[in-house]
Amino acid sequence: MTDRIEQPPHRPAGIVTRATAALIDLGVVLAIMGVTYLGLALVRLLYSPQNFRFPEPAALASATVTLTVSIVYLTGCWATTGRTVGALAMGLRVVTVKGRLLRLPRATLRAVLCVLFAFGLLWAAVDPHRRSLQDIVLRTRVVYDWRKESSELVG
Repeated sequence: MTDRIEQPPHRPAGIVTRATAALIDLGVVLAIMGVTYLGLALVRLLYSPQNFRFPEPAALASATVTLTVSIVYLTGCWATTGRTVGALAMGLRVVTVKGRLLRLPRATLRAVLCVLFAFGLLWAAVDPHRRSLQDIVLRTRVVYDWRKESSELVG
């Protein structure tokens, strides 16, 4: 007989919780973009105060930087703790089907798919296992997990 208490299996997260977490993460990315823009404006002001004007970012450059920041943010969070700020707020974690953290290549690919094909999340509303299209393709799960440490994951 062991003294180890078995953790119950984590329930898959539903569409409302996942969408709420995604909206929080969108806010985080927009905040990062805003701080970056203000930082660039400050550098411009310090460099040439007499001729200062706020930068007018090009649409293509802004979109490219926003997509890149989103992918880096999601990849970093999923590969290190399995949680983004939104996931932390909603008690979620992204794991493999075996309950482990994603490694960098899978986290990166999942981030790219989630950013470029965000509508894939909607599949979680009709899938009986609450999986998005990204989860199905990459064999990942988004589960409710209120534990603080990723080291407590099933390994």
